[in-house]
Amino acid sequence: MDITQILLAAQSPDANLRTVAESNLTQFQEQNLPNFLLSLSVELSNDEKPPESRRLAGIILKNSLDAKDSAKKELLTQHWVSVDPSIKSKIKDSLLVTLGSSVHDARHTSSQVIAKVASIEIPRREWLDLIAKLLGNMTLPGASAPLKQATLEALGYVCEEISPQHLEQDQVNAVLTAVVQGMNQTELSPEVRLAAVKALYNALDFAESNFANEMERNYIMKVVCDTAVSKEVEIRQAAFECLVAIASTYYSHLDYYMQTIFNLTANAVKGDEEPVALQAVEFWSAICDEEIALQDEYEGSDDGNSTIHFRFIEKALPSLVPMLLETLLKQEEDQDQDDNVWNISMSGGTCLGLIARTVGDAIVPLVMPFVQANITKPDWHCREAATFAFGSILEGPSVEKLAPLVQGGLDFLLNTMNDSNSQVKDTTAWTLGRVFELLHSPAGANPIINNSNLPRIMAVLLESSKDVPNVAEKVCGAIYFLAQGYEDAESMSSVLTPYLPNVIAALLSAADRADTTHFRLRASAYEALNEIVRVSNVPETSGIIGQLLQEIMRRLNLTFDLHILSSGDKEKQSDLQALLCGVLQVIIQKLSSTDAKSIIAQTADQLMTLFLRVFACHSSTVHEEAMLAIGALAYATGPDFVKYMPNFFTYLEAGLQNYEEYQVCSISVGVVGDICRALEDKILPFCDRIMTVLLKDLSNSMLNRSVKPPIFSCFGDIALAIE
Repeated sequence: MDITQILLAAQSPDANLRTVAESNLTQFQEQNLPNFLLSLSVELSNDEKPPESRRLAGIILKNSLDAKDSAKKELLTQHWVSVDPSIKSKIKDSLLVTLGSSVHDARHTSSQVIAKVASIEIPRREWLDLIAKLLGNMTLPGASAPLKQATLEALGYVCEEISPQHLEQDQVNAVLTAVVQGMNQTELSPEVRLAAVKALYNALDFAESNFANEMERNYIMKVVCDTAVSKEVEIRQAAFECLVAIASTYYSHLDYYMQTIFNLTANAVKGDEEPVALQAVEFWSAICDEEIALQDEYEGSDDGNSTIHFRFIEKALPSLVPMLLETLLKQEEDQDQDDNVWNISMSGGTCLGLIARTVGDAIVPLVMPFVQANITKPDWHCREAATFAFGSILEGPSVEKLAPLVQGGLDFLLNTMNDSNSQVKDTTAWTLGRVFELLHSPAGANPIINNSNLPRIMAVLLESSKDVPNVAEKVCGAIYFLAQGYEDAESMSSVLTPYLPNVIAALLSAADRADTTHFRLRASAYEALNEIVRVSNVPETSGIIGQLLQEIMRRLNLTFDLHILSSGDKEKQSDLQALLCGVLQVIIQKLSSTDAKSIIAQTADQLMTLFLRVFACHSSTVHEEAMLAIGALAYATGPDFVKYMPNFFTYLEAGLQNYEEYQVCSISVGVVGDICRALEDKILPFCDRIMTVLLKDLSNSMLNRSVKPPIFSCFGDIALAIE
């Protein structure tokens, strides 16, 4: 069969041609895998063939060696290992030849496939001359720029795929030498230099002993810092990515270079293109992560002043904080509308938050003048930046340091929820959420929320929950954290009781809004509702929660009548059902732990009918939530739950056998425990089948291992129930 024609037909706009071609490829693969792989590698390496057939050959070849799913990956590895060594050798030679191809796509794909083969063979002590062959391309007299670029790319991918212990130190040294030479300004091709910087990024984990050697380290750092001021944006960006990785991996070796790096990052943040500036800020975020980890490690131990903790952030504070505050003023229009946007002002605010966690109180006097200078300016950019700066530093400094500022500024923040600019309101709502999350402690010495300001806070939040969707979502988050503050101070949550009907109504109407295209407002509204129910004081609120139970059941019932015309509709239905089952679980738990149990007893039949209908909709996200709700219902109804077992057991058994979606399996195991505690010896008729499935789960190598320990606990629950 002519593999070229089949590969081209597999990409034809004509569906019939495509189907026939795909089935031919599958047949070839199943009947003669070694020759199938060899044909693909020959196709990929042949510069006479059309780029389209070569590209698909490369993709199929790569997918024949690797898969995301670990079980499938293991199977593909075994297939490759069992191929005749002489055929494997031809395939590998073809791949190495392709690195010199004139077609970029073919070179690029080949470098990826080489790495996939290396990931299987090098750990098995096979293809040991690969690194030498690749390095040979770099020193070949008159080697073309495309060959060098593809070779460096392959070296980078190989380092990404294998572990440092799989290369000898002399191989690592040779790789680093080749890579660093490729980065040198004497290399005229920018494509080669870029590939070299990216390869260095992937090889850094291998360079531990090179970084321990001062001379080698100085050389590597000099080349990286020189590369960070290259003419080409992409190369500068990749060099800063290397610096970020070095900050995380080799923090203990950085002291000598920090002044140089500070100057490089400061220049990049002030004047470079955004992709480069983002990586420059990311460098300082990485340093913060390292220093926060060191502080956590040494907390409470005597050697807190260990030599390895350089306190880079503390030393750089006076210059670093002003530099980051400037970035906050570089917002984009409408960045609050797009969940995926990431720009220099967001990056700067995130870094500021990490610095606050690193140095604590010391950041406050450096940030507050910026907040006060900008918070009332006519330009919205200034107001938003001031609020963002304030919200960013709330985690880290002590409550004593922040409480007076927050008490002074809370009224101001509440007024700002009426700002004329949507982005300012969005950031203010986020900041209020942070205030409630981090500083609101009703039982503490200086509570942020008290009887005199609570009515105003609630009025503003309820009004702002009707604002545009992204602001309303942050407001729901603020309500969530406000409620959560009362979790450990149960009796004090009585202060929320008078507001409960209005808060529930506002959250339900936020969840219902027709203008919300993004799922997040709805999820945020229901999560806030859950928290309000969780902390409410039941003797005072059981009537209100009982009404809410009826409303949520009504809403869940309506989801079964939704018109499902596409997979998107199906997903929306599942997401909504999952959220509603989540609310029902919280309500059942809340009412069953008190004297209001009778409310659950009266609605148990209806609830169970709804949950069984949800299972019939076949979606794993809903199954998890419905299972958890049923576990709560079993606990609430006790021995009476036995009447639901015949209908429910089919779904429980299916959940216990769901190896692919192991979270469903794990939750189902937990629910068996809940049911055992509820039914005690009435569970006996179901135990044979439950035990059979659980024992199968334990011996199943495909099942995620995290599910197995709970199975042993479950045996204990069954034993206690049936004696």
